[in-house]
Amino acid sequence: MAHPKHKISKQRRDKRRTHYKAEAPMVSKCSNCGAPVQYHRVCPECGHYRGKLAIEKKVEEKKK
Repeated sequence: MAHPKHKISKQRRDKRRTHYKAEAPMVSKCSNCGAPVQYHRVCPECGHYRGKLAIEKKVEEKKK
């Protein structure tokens, strides 16, 4: 395994890491209910994916 001859400074290390950023996920609207959904994911509100029912969602009644 290679061993460095000189210490890499914090500034040089941080310059190299400037491009390693987290990106915000792409969000679109569900074609069935209009809720915000990540691309290539089943809608968490209605359970539809690409216009078809993918997951049967249970309807919960609100308690007063």
